[in-house]
Amino acid sequence: MRKEQKEPVTHSDGLPLPERFWAILAIALGLSVSVLDVTIVNVALPTIAMEMHTSPSDVIWVVNAYQLSIILTLLSFSSLGDIFGYRKVYLFGLTLFVIASIACALSESFPTLIIARALQGFGAAALSSVNTALLRIIYPKRQLGRGMGINALVVAVSLAAGPTIASIVLSVACWNWLFAINVPIILLALYFSIRYLPHNPVKIEGRKFDILSSLTNALVFGLLIFTLDGITHKWSCYFILLGAFAFLTIGTLFVRKQLRQEHPLLPVDLMRIPIFSLSVLASSCSFSAQMLAMVSLPFFFQNTLGYDSSQIGFLLTPWPFAIMLVAPIAGRLVERLHAGILGGFGMMIFATGLFLIAFLPDHPTTFDIIWRMSICGVGFGLFQSPNSSIIVGSAPQHRSGGASGMLGTARMLGQTLGAALAAMMFTLFPANNTSASLLLASLFASIAMVVSLLRISLPTPLVPLRKKD
Repeated sequence: MRKEQKEPVTHSDGLPLPERFWAILAIALGLSVSVLDVTIVNVALPTIAMEMHTSPSDVIWVVNAYQLSIILTLLSFSSLGDIFGYRKVYLFGLTLFVIASIACALSESFPTLIIARALQGFGAAALSSVNTALLRIIYPKRQLGRGMGINALVVAVSLAAGPTIASIVLSVACWNWLFAINVPIILLALYFSIRYLPHNPVKIEGRKFDILSSLTNALVFGLLIFTLDGITHKWSCYFILLGAFAFLTIGTLFVRKQLRQEHPLLPVDLMRIPIFSLSVLASSCSFSAQMLAMVSLPFFFQNTLGYDSSQIGFLLTPWPFAIMLVAPIAGRLVERLHAGILGGFGMMIFATGLFLIAFLPDHPTTFDIIWRMSICGVGFGLFQSPNSSIIVGSAPQHRSGGASGMLGTARMLGQTLGAALAAMMFTLFPANNTSASLLLASLFASIAMVVSLLRISLPTPLVPLRKKD
């Protein structure tokens, strides 16, 4: 019986019950922890900076190292999954993630913590890169939508739980335990993954891993963050301009090469689809705005308003909690309303909420903060679910894997840029860094609003023909 379970399955068959349930649980556990670690550390950044005698602009590398590792390697791991098997890549990601989490928890110096966070990011990249591909094998083709819905719910709940879990942990223990709590969850995910995850049903014959494209991909994104970090730390203009020139030159050559390949690492050919490219741009801008706020607000709450770490977590919770409530509703509304309308309206609300937080009263009450944070969450939730569906749904069926890779890349690029820009605001505006970050975030949200509205004239695959009923 067990041998039969490990045999490859077809896309249309999926896994039988109850094996399907346990396989989904393995995916959900890994995904929840990788998403959780994006937000759970934000609450503790001021405390880590204080204990390790690090400046606010430098301590943000606890976030940057994790996200940069993901953005540098996500597409490479996705390609490795196509070649060697999604199950193998996922198991590798879980193993690396648990080892890196232990290293983070045991870190006693800032450089050690940054290295451990980078390794943790590599593990998260492996998990994220094959997540959707595994769902296509686990679920029968006619029920794939259910799997995507579960995925969306896991992401929303994990984002919502991050600040709350952080506040609870920090109220009874030190920040190191924010990483230690990953270990039992990942070990459980490893157990279910080894036992229930299926192998690839199909492999592309003759396809080899493109090492040069993988290294170039990492170099391009690395140069982008290098240039932004140089501005943050006021490096010589010579080095900053050199980094920007190298980014533009190598990036252009990389994109041109990808356009000529049969199996490109970066599926830039999909960007020729107008609604796809606009949705990717809007996604990156929205996540940049969110990360700018989420990184800068904990410092404002602690250093200016005097809240402790546990209280900061609860103040941040209304934002992701509102996303969790609104995102499923938006997912249904997109079947009747154009994603451009929903996205534009959502980003307008989001930009308004960010602007209102930027101009909080000098002595705000808890309610003053909570209702503004809730507005941001409502706007982001109204935008994100339809936008993600458009990115995947507007690509051809046989390119859904590439579309999923671009969805993850847009999200991580936006979050990484947002964290880097927040560090820049701390350097450029030391007296009003949070206000500057929030105003910049509001600008990014406004750009996402405009880009979303530009999609209204374009056809969307998500509005069904029953509109005529």
